Amino acid sequence: MTTRDGSVGDEHPSGNGTRLRLARQARGFSQQQVADMAGVSRQAISAFESGVSDPSLRVAIALSRALSLTVEELFGTDDTVVPVAVRQVAPLGGQGARVTLAVVGDGHVALPLRGATVTRAGFLPAGGLVTEGPVTGAGRDRGRQTRTVRPIQPSRPTLVAAGCDPALPLLEAPLGRLDPPVAFTWWPCSSREALALAAEGLVHVAGSHLRGPGTEYNIGPAAEMLPRGGEVIGFCAWREGLVLRPDLADGICGVSDLAGRGLRLANREPGSEARRLLDREMAAAGIGASQLPGYDTRATGHLQVAAAIAAGLADAGIASEPAAHAYGLAFIPLAAEHFDLVIPAGQSASREVQGLLKVLSSAWLAGQLANLPGYDPARCGERIATLPRRQQPATV
Repeated sequence: MTTRDGSVGDEHPSGNGTRLRLARQARGFSQQQVADMAGVSRQAISAFESGVSDPSLRVAIALSRALSLTVEELFGTDDTVVPVAVRQVAPLGGQGARVTLAVVGDGHVALPLRGATVTRAGFLPAGGLVTEGPVTGAGRDRGRQTRTVRPIQPSRPTLVAAGCDPALPLLEAPLGRLDPPVAFTWWPCSSREALALAAEGLVHVAGSHLRGPGTEYNIGPAAEMLPRGGEVIGFCAWREGLVLRPDLADGICGVSDLAGRGLRLANREPGSEARRLLDREMAAAGIGASQLPGYDTRATGHLQVAAAIAAGLADAGIASEPAAHAYGLAFIPLAAEHFDLVIPAGQSASREVQGLLKVLSSAWLAGQLANLPGYDPARCGERIATLPRRQQPATV
């Protein structure tokens, strides 16, 4: 049978031009580039994308190879899309839960779209939906569960980052302007959790501002948590300290003053450097957790701490200076910190990480960080350290 594109075949897939167009655009290819790879004319690609004609099976296979997708993913209906096994960065929820889907290493990972991750002033697009059924018995990894997700849009290279710096989403714009572009998704969490996710191969890059045994940041903790080694790349520097409502700031010089006045605290989660900083200050002042109302609260980021204080849900907390400026709050510095990006050894050669390294040295990103009050981007893109691969004990 001869199709309208002029190619010959005895069968052809059901038309789905929208998926072809989205997959092409996600990879930054022009219609002519895709046509050259598939051995057809640009007009044929235009006809496929507009639904005027369907490709032959031969051309469909060529297109799927060019775009690194299966024929079913590129031209199938929703009923023919095969669910993929994913490792979950955090619990995904039940059947039909919306998730972000990405490839990290040689497998898929999924991030839930809920709570703080569902919005950037609006709903974010989902990459897939959790399918019906319980967690599978195979693929358990340090207690993490393997699930199945049905993709609802063509996959595309996506940099998966974890960490607590609210400036990380600034990476999305320059990554999207690369040729071909790279998408971006962010899992906000503590520095220690981010490093744990990197060690498990669940993210491409972990953001960290953990203080080591001395006064240095990130190198020691990252080397401890990533036995296969990696790279530490600079991102920014900031000050971290007490954030307070302006009307309560008079007479407050440190954590001991919070306890003396009975101020309510918005605390960060265990594993965060903000909570560790608070604990060090409390220990130095001889203050117990029971003396700070709200010590057991768990805000998941610097901006969340500042938002709770601005909303009157708490009086004070530990957060970065940029977060205090963002909400017009008073700030009392306690530590000068470096927030670095830690790239596990197994991810350094990936297209996503190579794209990240390009944008970290861009003038656009440096300018955006410099114009955020409280950020110092002087080390952005600088290679801070190479983490050695640790020798594993010999088995007998």
